Formats: sequence, structure tokens, C-alpha cells
Amino acid sequence: MSTSGITSSLLSQIASSPSSLNRFVTDFNQLAGDLKSGNLSAAQDDYVTLSEDALNGATSSTATSSSSGLTASLLSDVASSQGGSTSFASELNQLGSDLANNDLTSSQEDLLNLDSTALNAASTAGASTSATSASSPATNQAQIKEMVQTVIQTMDFGDSSAMSSTMSQLAAISPSSEGASLLQQDSTSQSSGSASSSSSMGQLLDSYGSGNSNNSDSILNLIA
Repeated sequence: MSTSGITSSLLSQIASSPSSLNRFVTDFNQLAGDLKSGNLSAAQDDYVTLSEDALNGATSSTATSSSSGLTASLLSDVASSQGGSTSFASELNQLGSDLANNDLTSSQEDLLNLDSTALNAASTAGASTSATSASSPATNQAQIKEMVQTVIQTMDFGDSSAMSSTMSQLAAISPSSEGASLLQQDSTSQSSGSASSSSSMGQLLDSYGSGNSNNSDSILNLIA
């Protein structure tokens, strides 16, 4: 297989084009799904496709969900973060190298690093936006919704550190004192290494993360 270099500059170009952004997200999630299932051959083909689409420009496509959970919003946050963009590009190229060497174990570890970098970039972007939008209820509500989605993604990835950080940020901007308290409890629980949260907030997030979208309003009502 051939691999092509992905740079932070290229990531910024991809993020600025809706069609390229959606195609990259779709390609990446397909790659992640095959890596997680241990299908090295398919993952190698996926990486070639991702590289070619990134370098050559992509036709319009709708991003699909998968076991990885990279979204257009997450990738945009990565591209807008100087440190995050550089790290993501470097880790993506390392993934390409390990795939080329038929190293499945290292490739799967590379995927975890990419997921963590993307989530940390989203967490940082969320903190920055919340600091500038506190005076706008509508903007604040939209930010809360986006950060809830980020928490769900960190749960899917099993990234306790990013989950704890995002919950703490949610607690800081939650208009509800009860919601803020529950979020802070869950944040402390995750940072201490607990596998799950026993609070009402943790239970709601667990249900929402498992696909029960009926609880999304309950989550938002509790923290907003």
C-alpha cells in the first residue's frame, strides 16, 4: 500500500470544504471500524482511500456514524487548534506507517491516540467558546448540547480523562446548580478512575450513550 503525508495545513483545507470534510469523516470512520474489528487488509485499503480523498479533493458525501465517532464538528475543532492539528496529522501519518508495516496492534494504538487528540481539541474549543458565550443564553444552550455530545463520544472511546475534563467544563457553564453539582461529582468520579457514574447525571448519560435519544431532553433539562 502507498501512504501520503497528511499535514496540519491540509487538515485546515479539508475542514474548510463541506464535501471534503464529510468525505474525510466517512473515510476515517470506515478505517476505524475495520481496525477495531481487526481487519488489517481492509484498514490498509481504507487508509489509501482516505489519503487519496484528502489529497485529491472529494466529491460531496454525507458523513456516516461508526464505532469511531469522528464527526465533522470534531475534525473542525482539530483543524482550528494549532497543537491539535499538528498532533493529529503526525498520528495519522504514524498510523499509515504502521499499517504499511502490517502492524495491527500499533495501528489500533494509533487510532486511540487520534481519538484522544480529537476529543482533547474539542474539549479545549468548548472551554474557549463557553468563556465567550456566557452572556448569550441561546449560544450557551447550543454549546451545552455540543459538549453533551462530546461527553457521549468520550464514553464511547473510554477516555476517562477527556470525559472528566468536559464534564467539569459543563458544570462551569450549567445554569442549574443541581446539574452543575452532579456533573462535578461525575467529573471527580471519572478522574479517579471509576468505570461508571452512579449519579443521576451519569445514569442519564449512560442511557443516552447507548442510543436512547428520549433521554437527551432530560439531560439538557437537568443541566440547563
